[in-house]
Amino acid sequence: MIRISVCMIVKNEEDVLARCLDSLRGIWDELIIVDTGSTDRTKEIAKKYTDRIFDFKWTGSFADARNFAFSKAAMEYIYSADADEVLDQPNYEKFMTLKKALLPEVEIVQMKYGNQLAFGTVYNFDEEYRPKLFKRLRTFQWTEAIHETVNLEPVIYDSDVVIMHMPRESHTARDLEAFERLIRRGERLSKRLFSMYARELFISGSEEDFVAAEPFFREGAADPDRTEEEIMAACCAAAAGARIRKDVVTFFTYALKAVAMNGCSEICRELGRFYLEAGDYEEAAVWLYNAVYETQPVLTIHAGGDSSLELLAVCYRHAGNEEQAALYEEQKERWLMENRT
Repeated sequence: MIRISVCMIVKNEEDVLARCLDSLRGIWDELIIVDTGSTDRTKEIAKKYTDRIFDFKWTGSFADARNFAFSKAAMEYIYSADADEVLDQPNYEKFMTLKKALLPEVEIVQMKYGNQLAFGTVYNFDEEYRPKLFKRLRTFQWTEAIHETVNLEPVIYDSDVVIMHMPRESHTARDLEAFERLIRRGERLSKRLFSMYARELFISGSEEDFVAAEPFFREGAADPDRTEEEIMAACCAAAAGARIRKDVVTFFTYALKAVAMNGCSEICRELGRFYLEAGDYEEAAVWLYNAVYETQPVLTIHAGGDSSLELLAVCYRHAGNEEQAALYEEQKERWLMENRT
């Protein structure tokens, strides 16, 4: 049986911390809780479960806090938990089976993160794999009989454990403010964070969020060091911001640039929205049809599904074609059923 250090970073989690820790009892051989500045009863609650509680001065980086928590771990494996997670009884039993039988060569165990769409900010599916359990000390092995080399790829196991994500509220405002803070400091977003910023805008951002982000993504669209994937995301976000501001010239600058790159569902939906707002329902329907049936989403699956289908129904209802509008509404409901399972 492997031994596990459960590591958590917390701040003002008095409403959910006990719920999380009660669901993990028996999983940990060591529980480490790092507090980043709670002003409620979080630390008092944590003391009922462990004396391994540490204070960490917040740096603005979740990575810094998690690295600090991991540095305190002493067991063979580290399980990274958040206070708003819950492990129900069937998945608790699966986790315990995993703990008893995990092969020593496994270095990372992925678990499904569930209930993401209820409060998700960067998620397209209700369940997606996330790395959750990590071997604390990695053993490097030589491979190949000739021209030998060290194997650098981690051994990853996709488990059937599902962790329920049950936050008290959406993290959108917090996350977008963090992106804006990084940009204000002049930090260059990695490819991963660049795309996640655009994705979070399209999944849960407000019109004000798009307008605030537009200058950053306009710069990104002109950045020769950004990949084609990043430039497409930047064009989508910049076009959305310009549409909201009703800046037609800027809107078409980025919309057409994205179309010239073979397009995507998001930019077709933006063009559909533009023409819908202009009252040209026939042209709007053409672009919304392309969003659903002729292109693929790059940031949010909703652009190629329920969102564009709903707007198609609006177009046909305005055009007086109630039968076609009802058909697209049915397709929207069917899409939602198929993509929430």
